Amino acid sequence: MRRLGLICAVLLFAFQMGAANSDILQKKAAEAYTKGDYNTAAQIYESMLRTDGISSGLYYNLGNAYYKQDEIASAILNYEKALLLSPGDKDIQHNIEIAKLKTVDKITPIGRFIFSEWVEAIRMQMDSDGWATTAVILFLLFIASLFVFFFAGRLWMKKSAFFGGIAFILLCLFANFSAYTQKSKVENRDHAIIFTSSIVVKSTPDDSGTDLFVIHQGLRVKVIDKVRDWVRVQLEDGNDGWIKSENLQII
Repeated sequence: MRRLGLICAVLLFAFQMGAANSDILQKKAAEAYTKGDYNTAAQIYESMLRTDGISSGLYYNLGNAYYKQDEIASAILNYEKALLLSPGDKDIQHNIEIAKLKTVDKITPIGRFIFSEWVEAIRMQMDSDGWATTAVILFLLFIASLFVFFFAGRLWMKKSAFFGGIAFILLCLFANFSAYTQKSKVENRDHAIIFTSSIVVKSTPDDSGTDLFVIHQGLRVKVIDKVRDWVRVQLEDGNDGWIKSENLQII
C-alpha cells in the first residue's frame, strides 16, 4: 500500500510539473507573439504539440503564428487541424477564410442540394464527443417519453409522449450518425494542403503523364488514391489528377 501511495504521489507530482511547464510555455509563446516574434511563438507551439499532445487551441495559435509570418500553407494546415477537433468554432472558420484570400487558386465548389448543406452545417456545430453526449441525452428523453406514454393517465399526455418519443429517437439516430461522421473525419484524414508554390497536375501517376492543370500553395485538396510516391487529388470543383506526395501535407 505504501508503494502504491508513493507511485501515486510521484505521478501526481509529475502531472503537476507538466501542467506548470505547459503554462510557462504558453505564457512564453503569448509574449513572443505579442512582441511580434512570431517565429519563436511558432516554435514553442510546435514543441507543445509534440510534448503535450494535440489540441484545437494549440493548432489555432500555431496557425496564427504562421499567418503572421505569411506562411499561408502552414497557417491553413494548422487551422484545418484545429477545425477537425473543434468543428463548430467560428473563429477558426473565419481565420481559414481570411487565409484563403491570400492563396492563388479560387475554386468554386460543386453545387450540392440545399438540404445536404443544411445537414452538413448542423453536423459541424459539434465534435464527435459532443454529438455522442447529445445522442445519450436524446435516448434518455426517448425512454422518458415511453414511460409517460405507458403510464400517463390523460390522453393528451400520451399523444404528446408518442410524438415526442418519435422525434427524440430520430434525433438520437441523427446525433449518432453525426458523432460517427465527425470521428471518422479525425481518424481517416483524406484531405491535404498543397505546400509547393506551383505544381502541374498529371493525368497519370508518372512524369510523362499529360499536363491537366496547375494548382498552387495553400489549396485544400482531397486525396482519393495513392500509387507509389504519387497521390491522386480531387479539387472542390470535381477536377482531379496526380501529383507527387511530397508536394502536400495531410491535414
